[in-house]
Amino acid sequence: MSAAAGKSFTKSVPFWAGLAFGTFGAVMGLALTGAINAATTMILMIVPAGLFFQTMRAASSKSACAVAGEAQRRYLKRVAIFSSAYLVVLALQVSLLADADPSLAVRAGISVLPGLAVLGIFWAIGRLIVEEQDEFIRMLVVRQNLVATALALGFATLWGFLEAGEVVPHLEAYWFAVAFFFGQFVGAVSNKLTFGSWGAL
Repeated sequence: MSAAAGKSFTKSVPFWAGLAFGTFGAVMGLALTGAINAATTMILMIVPAGLFFQTMRAASSKSACAVAGEAQRRYLKRVAIFSSAYLVVLALQVSLLADADPSLAVRAGISVLPGLAVLGIFWAIGRLIVEEQDEFIRMLVVRQNLVATALALGFATLWGFLEAGEVVPHLEAYWFAVAFFFGQFVGAVSNKLTFGSWGAL
């Protein structure tokens, strides 16, 4: 690989997406094997989240995203806002619950905030489908999210039955949302291979 090709690759969507999901896989592997506790897991998740932001920046600089226009730009802005809010409230939750023993109402209020931030990302995806005027791009986004939904529901179903059979350990339910976001990446890759365009990241 030449220097120019190498430099181009380090600015590409596959490069940053690979780093994001590689670090996510490493953190998840450490968490599932018990090598790190839940608080450390949540803190380390900042690394793949930051790499995901860079993936979105790389995607927005591509011609496919330029074709999509304003709807894609609004989507990326909304995802960045809700993802940043997620990281802030998650850090708040981890620090407050680790350093103190608040009441049930306070714990419930703090614990629901990260979930609301993730729901904001789901809302941003829905708004992208509604607002996108280019029918080809809209089809790619819908296709990508169908792949993500199938992967997340399939993962949740299989893991649930394996857990009922005491084959695998209990998994917190928010990991199924994580499986959906991983499925979005799979759907984007499928779009790229099939139609030559990512859709949305």
